[in-house]
Amino acid sequence: MKLIIEILLMGAAVAIAAYLIPGVTVDNYWSAIIAGVLISLANATIGTILRILTFPVNFLTLGLMSFIITVLMVLLVDHFMTSFHTRGFWSAFLFAIVLSLIKMIFGAFSPQRD
Repeated sequence: MKLIIEILLMGAAVAIAAYLIPGVTVDNYWSAIIAGVLISLANATIGTILRILTFPVNFLTLGLMSFIITVLMVLLVDHFMTSFHTRGFWSAFLFAIVLSLIKMIFGAFSPQRD
């Protein structure tokens, strides 16, 4: 049940972030859910591999490279989905910032684990 709630909240976060950023559009809520799941999966698989390979650069840039990889995963999902669009790198950059802030707010209101 918790996984379903997490997926729905991720979809809501994607929809809210797309509404707030002018260069990002999502056709409907189901597309936002799919985009959120794909962004999470891309970050968990491809993003993890890229973070391991770019660890020295990530260490030197104090984690900025990790955020750039997240932006690239958003652009990758944009490339594969027809119902999720970003206008370019900077729109995806702002989208990733707003998305992480919204997820942080959602996390603050979720019950703590034991």
